[in-house]
Amino acid sequence: MAITKEYRRTRIKKRIRKVVTGDAGAPRMSVFRSNKQIYVQLIDDVAGKTIVAASSKIADIAGKKVTKIEQAQLVGKLVAEKALAEKITSVRFDRNGYLYHGRVKALAEAAREGGLQF
Repeated sequence: MAITKEYRRTRIKKRIRKVVTGDAGAPRMSVFRSNKQIYVQLIDDVAGKTIVAASSKIADIAGKKVTKIEQAQLVGKLVAEKALAEKITSVRFDRNGYLYHGRVKALAEAAREGGLQF
């Protein structure tokens, strides 16, 4: 039986989630990447709540004609602004089984430039 991409990503995701958990002081920054969009959430795993969320479907970002990497950078800056408004400066990055490359890397670097530490 061949290992599919989804199965491989699920295995990597489980391995990451064993180590990376978020709390109120340093929430988990979870990234989901689809073929056309990118989503990010800051999650408090102790309380089981999403503190801040941002995606490329927001009107300000969706209305712009940009590449997907530039779109991810805009989402990273937006989530950093929202997190700083909630007085969150430190997060734990959860790449969610994706390689730290391309859109995931662009989002992470933009969030760092926006003021988040991880």
